[in-house]
Amino acid sequence: MTRVKICGITNLEDAQQAVDVGADALGFVFYDKSPRYITPEAASEIVKHLPPFVDKVGLFVNASSEEVNLTCKRAKMTLAQIHFEAPLSFYDALEVPHIKVIRATCKEDLLKYKDEYRLVDAFVEGYGGAGKRVDILWFDGIDCSKIILAGGLDPLNVADMKCFNFYGFDVSSGVEAQKGKKDYNKVAEFIFRAKN
Repeated sequence: MTRVKICGITNLEDAQQAVDVGADALGFVFYDKSPRYITPEAASEIVKHLPPFVDKVGLFVNASSEEVNLTCKRAKMTLAQIHFEAPLSFYDALEVPHIKVIRATCKEDLLKYKDEYRLVDAFVEGYGGAGKRVDILWFDGIDCSKIILAGGLDPLNVADMKCFNFYGFDVSSGVEAQKGKKDYNKVAEFIFRAKN
């Protein structure tokens, strides 16, 4: 079964609605330059109302391992999503399970960390939420069973991606009413089309 993460959660209503329609994970952005930024305290308040078995994923950009550990602890995250190149020592120092993000510029990038579960997003100058898609032809002939696809996904195009057998999909701007606020119908439709 394909997994779906709804990212850029900023309020309890969006979180609960996403879970109600089948989200497997919720993403919280701990990058203060993002319009979807949330404080660890605010995230913790939301998490406290969520049911068990829903992953709470903290998104980090250019943070230290200490910052990731502390924020995940304070915000009660179950997973850290690392959106930047980091040395091995950084990952060794993490006290929380993590997933690496590949900001792909070419087909060869998709093979980085190929033995690990990883998130693949399109490379953009900023970080996240730009709605840019990775060239789907790059996935031809590649084992996508450990890849979570992100970037430029929406309820209309997600069904076209299912033939590649991705482990999951990660969506933020494609299911928003406005930056930082989800559109309930888009979230429901996205999850339905991704899973059915």
